[in-house]
Amino acid sequence: MATFISNSPPETEAVGRRLAEDAGVGSVLALQGELGSGKTLFTKGFVAGMRSNAAVSSPTFTIVHEYRDGRLPVYHFDFFRVENRKSLERLGLDDYFFGDGVSVIEWADRFPEFIPEQARWILFEIKSENQRAITFQET
Repeated sequence: MATFISNSPPETEAVGRRLAEDAGVGSVLALQGELGSGKTLFTKGFVAGMRSNAAVSSPTFTIVHEYRDGRLPVYHFDFFRVENRKSLERLGLDDYFFGDGVSVIEWADRFPEFIPEQARWILFEIKSENQRAITFQET
């Protein structure tokens, strides 16, 4: 595992931007970490790194936002408010995960059984008011 220490929100976004450079069709990023740990900031950077001009926000109530104006479509999920397996089954996740773009899933650890095997897991931890540890699972 590799861990990056972010000392500010812009650094967290920069980590996302760098990761986007290598993302290809079918990439899945499974994000886990408590509220306020940097998952959405990372995703903002990732979407910007995909050359999208979209205003990224957490899709907490809509479950998924689609950003299609970049190098590849980015499908941004938030499983935080998903109540049960049936709700996820109705979304047709495989169409996203194995489709034409890249998927980023906040709170992926709530329903790990739905996350594809090829997903890259990323753990976000709060170390202090501004500092975050971002740990990448080896693939």
